[in-house]
Amino acid sequence: MSQVEVTVRGRYSAFQPPERGTVHLTVTLEGPKEPSVHGGVAEAVGAVTERVRPLHDPAAGPVTWWASDQLRTWARRPWNSEGKQLPLVFHASADVRVKFADFSVLSRWLAEVLQVRGVRVNRIEWALTEARKTELTHRVRAQAVADARQKAQAYADALGLGAVTAVAVADAGMLGQGLEPSNGAPPVAFARAGAASGGAAEVAFAPEDVEVSAAVDARFLAG
Repeated sequence: MSQVEVTVRGRYSAFQPPERGTVHLTVTLEGPKEPSVHGGVAEAVGAVTERVRPLHDPAAGPVTWWASDQLRTWARRPWNSEGKQLPLVFHASADVRVKFADFSVLSRWLAEVLQVRGVRVNRIEWALTEARKTELTHRVRAQAVADARQKAQAYADALGLGAVTAVAVADAGMLGQGLEPSNGAPPVAFARAGAASGGAAEVAFAPEDVEVSAAVDARFLAG
């Protein structure tokens, strides 16, 4: 009997509780006078970063990394409902990002900085450490290959062709004519921002598990 070619796509996903939480916040103010707006944001950013420095330890945490972007200023002249142009309104803004390894400290710190005038939390990014993400990526790739083999064997069994033999395996999409991965990148850990709610002493949030996934295409011969 001639051999039959079987081409399948294997997938696998793993979910793990996050090990890092990065707070993305913005300090922004507006007003009729540029110096006071600029100075207010600079003062607020200073108040935020002063609460970060004592916690910063790249190895032990609770803050493993942080960054503050350059302060930005601009102005615009708004219009009222009657179509009349109003006086200039000046704006100033700066972004701060802080990565925590201890989520209880993150919660208490967030409750403090939210009391600073002009501070707004954009999101909390939940993620794994690089070492853990690499470990999981290797595992899900292997499981995706196993999934592809199981699918191919199921097709071969349905046709009464016996055991399959792998002849090619590649990132999803690379066995086609274009030879381009369908997702444009290797498996990546995806983190979603958990909802946060304000509180007097603490900010509550619900971090979601981080997903690490892989998809592979494989070609087998059977018969």
